[in-house]
Amino acid sequence: MATNTTSPAAPSSLGVMAITLLSVALAVGLPGNSFVVWSILVKMRKRSVTALLVLNLALADLAVLLTAPFFLHSVARGTWIFGVTGCRLFHYICGVSMYASVLLITAMSLDRSLAVARPFVSQKLRTKAVARWLLAIIWAASVLLATPVIVYRTVVPHPNNRSLVCFPKYDTERHRAFHLLFEALTGFLLPFLAVVASYSDIGRRLRARRFRRSRRTGRLVALIILTFAAFWLPYHLVNLAEAGRALAGQAAGTGPVGRRLRLARNVLIALAFLSSSVNPVLYACAGGGLLRLAGVGFVAKLLEGTGSETSSTRRGGTLGQTARAAPAPSEPGPAESLTASTNPLE
Repeated sequence: MATNTTSPAAPSSLGVMAITLLSVALAVGLPGNSFVVWSILVKMRKRSVTALLVLNLALADLAVLLTAPFFLHSVARGTWIFGVTGCRLFHYICGVSMYASVLLITAMSLDRSLAVARPFVSQKLRTKAVARWLLAIIWAASVLLATPVIVYRTVVPHPNNRSLVCFPKYDTERHRAFHLLFEALTGFLLPFLAVVASYSDIGRRLRARRFRRSRRTGRLVALIILTFAAFWLPYHLVNLAEAGRALAGQAAGTGPVGRRLRLARNVLIALAFLSSSVNPVLYACAGGGLLRLAGVGFVAKLLEGTGSETSSTRRGGTLGQTARAAPAPSEPGPAESLTASTNPLE
């Protein structure tokens, strides 16, 4: 990330808030994402394309959460003790994982939109070979997009005391503006627009074809979009504000506005860590009755395709006819699953 995660000058109340948010992210996200990985690798006999995407999303979230103890230690102690290598490595892991998570969520959104809009085209494209190529591209793109973190991140002495800070250091204010704008554009704005466009198209098509329990689907779609925005929008708004100040020639942290932005960043980055812990909670919400019926295997059931949907689609049935078909009791219908589509998840 392009921002600072530790500042010994931050007031103790903000430090406590950051520690609380990071601790909650660890307590919820580490077991939650580990459970998702275990469910897909152990409980699913035949892993689908969607399951592969969810697996990689959980792994990306786990990678972020595994760096949280180092940031917790730094916030609690008020200094960075892990050296320049640790400073760059941990922030680079966060950067790669942030991009991977955002790109995976975008890919899942576009995939679901294609499955609803063009089910037969989707059925031809959604193969494991294509999925593996897509995953390779996503991780390669994430590795490249996060490289500015290595270039700009270093350890510097804090100007007000003898502590050390893992901090982004730029040659000029234009470099700072470029990095902040680049991260906001590629890490939030473009992916978020793609997610909103995908789910808006899905909602419009489902309403037009009168899917059963479309209200529940609409609430879930709204929850996904709002959750995505709630955790990342404040962080990137600070980035954009800092970029504007940099383009105006104002140094970071100077003046009342600059100091407030720097203090707010400490909490907002900790809040962004929570985004790596929220996905298992959303799966549990989407599972609904599956949690009671399938127990610890509910994630696997949630990610399985619905047989009645597949057969109806192959017979040339419409999406509306598919929705009115009676699915098996233990399997989620399209309104009950985050990732269900009108074709088999192979």
